[in-house]
Amino acid sequence: MTTPLFSYRKFWAECFGPAPELPMSRAEMDALGWDSCDVIIVTGDAYVDHPSFGMAVIGRLLEAQGFRVGIIAQPQWDSAEPFKVLGRPNLFFGVAAGNMDSMINRYTADRKRRNDDAYTPGNEGDKRPDRAVIVYSQRLREAYRDVPLVIGGIEASLRRIAHYDYWSDKVRRSILLDSRADLLLYGNAERAIVDIAHRLAGGEPIHTVRDLRGTAFVRKRIPADWKAIDSTSIDIVGPVSAPVNPYIDTSSASCATTAAGAAVVEAEPVTLVGAAGGAAQTVIRIPAYEQVKSDSALYAHASRILHKETNPYNARPLVQAHGDREVWLNAPPIPLETDELDAVFELPYTRQPHSSYGNARIAAYEMIRHSINIMRGCFGGCTFCSITEHEGRIIQNRSEDSIIREVEKIRDTSPAFTGVISDLGGPTANMWRLACKSKKVEAACRRLSCVFPGICKNLNTDQTPLISLYRRARSVPGIKKVLIASGLRYDLAVETPAYVEELVTHHVGGYLKIAPEHTEDGPLDKMMKPGIGSYERFRSMFEKYSKAAGKEQYLIPYFIAAHPGTSDRDMMNLALWLKRNKFRADQVQTFYPSPMASATAMYYSGKNPLKRVTRGSDTMPTIKKMSQRQLHKAFLRYHDPDNWPALRLALKKLGRADLIGTGKLHLVPPRQPARRHQTVPAERPGAGGRPFATQHNGLPRTPGLRKGKSKTRG
Repeated sequence: MTTPLFSYRKFWAECFGPAPELPMSRAEMDALGWDSCDVIIVTGDAYVDHPSFGMAVIGRLLEAQGFRVGIIAQPQWDSAEPFKVLGRPNLFFGVAAGNMDSMINRYTADRKRRNDDAYTPGNEGDKRPDRAVIVYSQRLREAYRDVPLVIGGIEASLRRIAHYDYWSDKVRRSILLDSRADLLLYGNAERAIVDIAHRLAGGEPIHTVRDLRGTAFVRKRIPADWKAIDSTSIDIVGPVSAPVNPYIDTSSASCATTAAGAAVVEAEPVTLVGAAGGAAQTVIRIPAYEQVKSDSALYAHASRILHKETNPYNARPLVQAHGDREVWLNAPPIPLETDELDAVFELPYTRQPHSSYGNARIAAYEMIRHSINIMRGCFGGCTFCSITEHEGRIIQNRSEDSIIREVEKIRDTSPAFTGVISDLGGPTANMWRLACKSKKVEAACRRLSCVFPGICKNLNTDQTPLISLYRRARSVPGIKKVLIASGLRYDLAVETPAYVEELVTHHVGGYLKIAPEHTEDGPLDKMMKPGIGSYERFRSMFEKYSKAAGKEQYLIPYFIAAHPGTSDRDMMNLALWLKRNKFRADQVQTFYPSPMASATAMYYSGKNPLKRVTRGSDTMPTIKKMSQRQLHKAFLRYHDPDNWPALRLALKKLGRADLIGTGKLHLVPPRQPARRHQTVPAERPGAGGRPFATQHNGLPRTPGLRKGKSKTRG
């Protein structure tokens, strides 16, 4: 039975009431009358008291439970002293790298160091360390060795088991071991963090907190009342000597190894009841760290099992040996109900950066300060994306009334508000209130996506509630425009033509970003994305309704270079499609192997974890050499003269020298221009300097494509 999020008896410090902003210094604590903090959150981002920033959500939620919460934002990490600025917390330290993984924040897809950081005042770089969760945790252990340490956020969440690390090009062990944390919270952690705080406040030692969903921890051995089931008996990886008993006890790590050289025996999937079900105490053992770091097939298998165990209503706990220790993952958290999510988003945020930053510009905040998150989660399951792994496949919705109250709050309290709501969205803008038609089916489902390879017949695709929300939002007095800037699932949008008409007529600011990602079936299948035909269907609707509204508006499609499963010929065909459609990319998005993503397992192993992995499974193209990654980027920027020499060589190797010439059907000309300034000048993102795209959560995203000459219209 799930405890409602706001049903706990409040902690005694409730008497202090909510702080104007959570304190970042002793002086602020003194002004509030606090002698100490109950919880201190350490984060790699600047502290912005806005519900789009994780530290603000967790901090304000714990405050609403009666706890005193302090923030240490972007501390200098070369000693333990900056971590002592607020003193010793009474309950625990919480550590997160920030809204982005620290390595992705600091490095490009080509492993080059970034010079800026959108989550830092003044866009200044180098204000957080590499692998920030580990570094911050180590400094905290130096400062206060005996204080409980809880890690969470996107960086910890995606490193909860052994994972391929793109920057060191090796498999690293669970972040729990390197950080020496007591608990790891993965996914949206509201339920877990509130329960932990109340249990520690009640005197329970943190090492006994072992039953919370959405948590991971290290233990010496599997408890005697649990039975470990070898994952390779459920999903065979390699040869075995005899039919496998699906209930084999694999409490020791060595039992996960199968014998080599024997015939393959098929094993039927086994449905087991986890601890939450109250029946057999079962845990799935995935291959040990020592195995997956040396056997890429086992790595792909472990990734497949992990992603199959993500539905909170049927997921089983997982365990992975690291030497003589066991990393244990409890089942995922139960999604928040609408009233709970409403309450989380309506906590007393100032919606401003901390006052200590003065007038310093924080780019990520400026992108989202007038945007509203209406939902969480994504059932798309795109293999290169981490949203599903972090927020889950079941959509968590806010109520229409709550969303409108936030619109009114922005209008009434934001000094910079001009009447334009920059976004009503989330991970995917048009998944609000979409869900499985049957709770029974939803509870049993193990599909990785509700929309691939086609839209599930059990999925409700009616987006008319969004039409009602959009109309109500733009009718609020003082609201001039409501834009939709979050990513859109066009294969869902076309299921409700009235939604597309409403969107295009009233909520597009000249350009709408869209993400077909590729045109060829090979890479699209590995991405779990729909075929380009779905995009064409949406584009037809978009142009039809734009014309009917008397607006000249354009789609901005995004494409990925160098994704696993992509050949040079695939990229050539994509470049030809771009030229036929008169698209030119300003910059391009190269596949970035983020920890724990299914596409990262493809990149590392060459295997496809979307299907059962065996040692004899077909391998796929994986673009690892920098020269080939650069070639795939060059195809996306076929119009750039700097790329023409490499493209000419590639086209000749592909037997397509006929595409070299000066005609409309040619991809690149046969010769370089005499001087660069004689070529077509590089185009800019529009006469008015309009940025082409930002992600739903305010993260900077690579500018996309524009059609024809660069003009700002609509």
